[in-house]
Amino acid sequence: MEAAAMNWTVAVPEIALALCAMAILIFGVLRRQDATFLCTMLSLGALLLTGVLVIGGQTGAGFGGQFTADAFSAFVKLLILSGSAFALLLSLDYNEREGLARFEYPVLVLLATTGMMVMASATNLMTLYLGLELQSLALYVLAAFARDTLRSSEAGLKYFVLGALASGLLLYGISLAYGFSGTMDFAQIARILASPAHASAGLVVGLVFILAGLAFKVSAVPFHMWTPDVYEGAPTPVTALFGTAPKVAAMALILRVMIGPFGHLLPHWQLLIVLVSIASMLLGSLAAIGQNNIKRLMAYSSIGHMGYALIGLAAGTHAGVRGVLVYLVVYVFMNLGTFACIIAMRRQGRQVENISDLAGLARTDPGLALAMAAFMFSMAGIPPLSGFFGKLYVFLAAVQAGLWTLAVIGVLTSVVGAYYYLRVVKIMYFDEAQPAFDKRGASLSFVAASTGLFTLLFFIFPAPFVGAAEAAARVLFG
Repeated sequence: MEAAAMNWTVAVPEIALALCAMAILIFGVLRRQDATFLCTMLSLGALLLTGVLVIGGQTGAGFGGQFTADAFSAFVKLLILSGSAFALLLSLDYNEREGLARFEYPVLVLLATTGMMVMASATNLMTLYLGLELQSLALYVLAAFARDTLRSSEAGLKYFVLGALASGLLLYGISLAYGFSGTMDFAQIARILASPAHASAGLVVGLVFILAGLAFKVSAVPFHMWTPDVYEGAPTPVTALFGTAPKVAAMALILRVMIGPFGHLLPHWQLLIVLVSIASMLLGSLAAIGQNNIKRLMAYSSIGHMGYALIGLAAGTHAGVRGVLVYLVVYVFMNLGTFACIIAMRRQGRQVENISDLAGLARTDPGLALAMAAFMFSMAGIPPLSGFFGKLYVFLAAVQAGLWTLAVIGVLTSVVGAYYYLRVVKIMYFDEAQPAFDKRGASLSFVAASTGLFTLLFFIFPAPFVGAAEAAARVLFG
């Protein structure tokens, strides 16, 4: 225990990223006038440096067992860093054109990313809360970053108010778990719950509140109400960030909490996860059908995708956790690519967001239309694109665990959801052409091309990702 208490080196990547964020903030304050582009480049360098530290970092526990570095946290952290880096790249061109080019933006992204990384390594209910709040506070500001726009200010306020409610639920759940178990440490809670007789009603209620607070962060039904409005109102690169890295961090935290300390209570929480998963898939596939705004469509799409990811958790098995991790990898890249295409939707200097604005895109910009079509097909789960493999792994885990109803509902909602994805493709390729979009920046093209290639070619090289997910899942099951 003494060694674990002194072992701060396991948190070197988080410490380095936080120090970089503070150094870039001071640099931006001193330069102020022309600092934005340079601060963004320095932030990308900081994310790259952190990724190297994660790969080369040591494993083990630190800070009295409150923080751990293992294969699971490393896998999740690299995915979080990738999502944040691509979201920063997307902001370069957009922020410049929208008058949002301020050096605070990349600093806030770095601080939010630090919080997400702490979440991935949390092995104590207090560390869990600290990481979650560090992430959330930075994201509240980012949602309202376009402060002169009513929509963005409204998005930030809605996210803040509902996020505060979710934090309250989470804290209440943590206090109940602590009160009825006498500890906040995951390993000790797991030891106490190894005997079902120790699973008091108060502890189970605490677990439900903790799950509710975390479900808000992944926008799972019925804690999804903030998602469409915040996605629509926030600046589009911020929406791209919301839809990727924080979702990965929160889902990783849910996996670690439910499989780790509360793993012995699987019969108590499995039905709850099944119901949340089904509700998320149904709402995500049905509510998106009537949407005309592409960002709102992506909001409902993300709710549905989190429902699919939760299928793996509901299985409660090694294969299920592996399926969730593979799904998150696939989801992050196709989501980032889609938002790169959405940011490219600019006509006569003005950002356009209606699905009808994509009409005839195949004739005015064939490359962008092809990329968007690839992402839409992948999200619909059409083989051989990456989205198909993501769903395949979670559905297989559900079938192996005997959750046939959940798997069947997942397949059926995928079919329904395919309608609104294919509708976008139909509008781009078969409707009468609208005027061409404005010329896009190199950073947008890079993100769209790289994520597009990943989505298209994933079926050729899935082994490294599946293998890494396998190793990460093995950690949670000891």
